[in-house]
Amino acid sequence: MSNTTRYFVHEGRYAAEFDIITRDDVSPWGPMADKSDVFKADRIRLALRNGDVAAAAREAKVYELMPLAGE
Repeated sequence: MSNTTRYFVHEGRYAAEFDIITRDDVSPWGPMADKSDVFKADRIRLALRNGDVAAAAREAKVYELMPLAGE
């Protein structure tokens, strides 16, 4: 059985949100992600790390993080 899971990647001042497909597994390792989704997460993380927001935005919803004043 497969489930869709929301996944977040954070690099620097950006965060990306995208869905991955997980497969239920009876082993102690629990649900496992498809190999293509793992590579997708790596591509998005690398694009954000290099400041290429456009490349990351082609595969995920990208957010710019801003600090809050106060405290």
